[in-house]
Amino acid sequence: MSDDVEEMGPVDYLVVEFPGNRMTGEGLPLLVDLVDRKIIRILDLLFVRKDADGTVTALELADLDGDGTLDLTVFEGASSGLLGRDDVEEAAAAVEPGNSAAVLVYENTWAAPLARAMRRGGAQLVAGGRIPVQALLSALDEVEGASGRGTTAA
Repeated sequence: MSDDVEEMGPVDYLVVEFPGNRMTGEGLPLLVDLVDRKIIRILDLLFVRKDADGTVTALELADLDGDGTLDLTVFEGASSGLLGRDDVEEAAAAVEPGNSAAVLVYENTWAAPLARAMRRGGAQLVAGGRIPVQALLSALDEVEGASGRGTTAA
């Protein structure tokens, strides 16, 4: 397995909350497209539900609501075994009671050649992060507001 890990690109995770347990599946074709184009490789995908009393339940990948419109069977078997009960509980801690969430762990296969080359050169990733879109928009609004305050019309 260590040889496989040396060949991998960076691995990220996402926890996506669905208010009121409403999963429309709108983004699923795009996720499948990313996999088909080998941009990412799904290592784990699971769904959790957090009841109003805080009880956390892991959900099976299938048609979660039973009406035939949200078919997740294409993702069955997307489990590397990396995610344990502690990970499910930690993901659920970010979810409001009465909501569900998808937990996605994926390899950035597009970055694997770069990561391999850097490892061969002795480099190692020592920090990483992600800027939420809301934070980025807020920062841009602040910059635009500040740039407009200090100017005078000629």
